Amino acid sequence: MFKIRTLNNISVTGLDRLPRDKYEVASEIRQPDGILLRSYKMHEMELPDSLEAIGRAGAGVNNIPIDRCNDKGIVVFNAPGANANAVKELVIAGMLIACRNIGQGWQFAQNLEGDDATIHKNVEAGKKNFVGFELQGRTLGVVGLGAIGVKVANVAIALGMNVIGYDPTITVNRAWQLSSQVQQASGVDALLNQSDFITFHVPLNDKTKNMITAARLEQMKTGAIFLNFARDGILNDQDVVNALDAGKVYAYVCDFPSNLLKNHPRVVTLPHLGASTKEAEENCAIMVADQIKDYLENGNILNSVNFPDVQMPRSDYIRVAIVNRNIPHMLSQITTALAEQEINIMDTLNKSRGEIAYTLLDIESEVSEATLDKLRQIDGILRVRLLG
Repeated sequence: MFKIRTLNNISVTGLDRLPRDKYEVASEIRQPDGILLRSYKMHEMELPDSLEAIGRAGAGVNNIPIDRCNDKGIVVFNAPGANANAVKELVIAGMLIACRNIGQGWQFAQNLEGDDATIHKNVEAGKKNFVGFELQGRTLGVVGLGAIGVKVANVAIALGMNVIGYDPTITVNRAWQLSSQVQQASGVDALLNQSDFITFHVPLNDKTKNMITAARLEQMKTGAIFLNFARDGILNDQDVVNALDAGKVYAYVCDFPSNLLKNHPRVVTLPHLGASTKEAEENCAIMVADQIKDYLENGNILNSVNFPDVQMPRSDYIRVAIVNRNIPHMLSQITTALAEQEINIMDTLNKSRGEIAYTLLDIESEVSEATLDKLRQIDGILRVRLLG
């Protein structure tokens, strides 16, 4: 029986992927084999020795201590693309909110007083203060062309916009999905100089933190609109506010309210709604539940942020899964230890990613606990599992 601990409310649709005859799922399990979470911050949490896998029902993993997971040989999964449609739709809504001054117009209408005739008269007199502009023919710059960025770029093309994108690490699969009408920018500065709207779809890391500061704002096109539904910290909020006050930036729409931003007349802040749809929550939960299930039962890995992707079809043979540090001569030591016990290896797959290497071995005969312990004693081995 596998034990799965939930640290947040996880969609029942996802949890139903874990059959109850094989899985115990609860929020109070002390020695879990797996953890499912959304935004729970795990950095101060003790990682039990029983823990094999963590599944984040979303894309970002800033709330998970990846380095500690690597040290203990714990695989971390996320759900890239599962919430992409939800975020895409909110980006389009954000562009419309900004360019049509919908937030300011709504506040104006809410504050109207008097009888209906007076309200109607004041509406006609006041609407000129909220004249906006249309999306068609404008240029959208997309920073980050992953699952979300590609969807945003494609729908913007369908709306009649010009689109330029920048992503030096775009994958072949994403490139195939991207509309051929999307133009490639040579860098962030080139994208800023051409764009009426700029949207960000990148993780927060050392390369992306404070990507937009005063220096870049001075060089960019005047009157642009920023949209950030990715991560707080990609834009320097104070510098953006200064640019708004100076008329350099037209509007800022983001998912990360603060005292600096929430009451600014040219800023619309939303309460982190990017992936907050029923469909997105279900999609994320289904994806990570399936990934953890396949790892615990078969040793396969898909969509891990710290382990290599490893997919090896199951057969009738016994399977051993081994996590080790990515250092020389590990595979030879593993196969030698099995050969010394006259255990025949029928199939094997070994891959590495960064400091982690991972091996699946299908073997012909039973393997004793003593042999598994011998494998565990090899310097550099982090985990050994017998999958049956």
